[in-house]
Amino acid sequence: MKNQIRPAVVGTLVLMLITGALYPGVVTALAQVIFPRQANGSLVEADGRVVGSELIGQPFAGPAYFHPRPSAAGSGYDGGASGGTNKGPTDRKLADTLITQSVAQAVEAEGAQPGRVPADMATRSASGLDPHISPANAALQVARVAHSRGVDAARVQALVARHTEGRTLGLLGEPQVNVLLLNLALDRETERPAAAPAPTRP
Repeated sequence: MKNQIRPAVVGTLVLMLITGALYPGVVTALAQVIFPRQANGSLVEADGRVVGSELIGQPFAGPAYFHPRPSAAGSGYDGGASGGTNKGPTDRKLADTLITQSVAQAVEAEGAQPGRVPADMATRSASGLDPHISPANAALQVARVAHSRGVDAARVQALVARHTEGRTLGLLGEPQVNVLLLNLALDRETERPAAAPAPTRP
């Protein structure tokens, strides 16, 4: 029995040391050296303070800003509540209530045409924390944002184009627009209405 217990205990301790200390320590050290910004959360600063992360969406209210994708994690894009609605395409509540309401809001607020609303404007992402919207979603919001800020729509559209990210490695995913970075650029390059609050860290 002693000959069996001792190797088991030693093996457990060695594996704990490797997987619980050495491996995480090496990976953390390499990440800090090679990708320090990403390893620390891809934080975004404005006016000398952290206002969010490129990796997590946050709410933007009012017509002067581009609005993010709806979140199933609550209005605050709470990372502790990350997740989808768990409703499938055949769920009547999803089709008849949630999506219908989102489409109606897009039609009213953005002048979208029913049946031509971008999917990401009416549905939540799997994580509920997606910081990006599609270029089609952003394009629908250009007129509202430009009118609210009193600037030419072409100027706002140019900002959207500059902040449209291509496919990863030119192959993976779809083009996307980071809402936080786009809204910060709006505040830098156009006048923010007095009633519009500046982005704040969620």
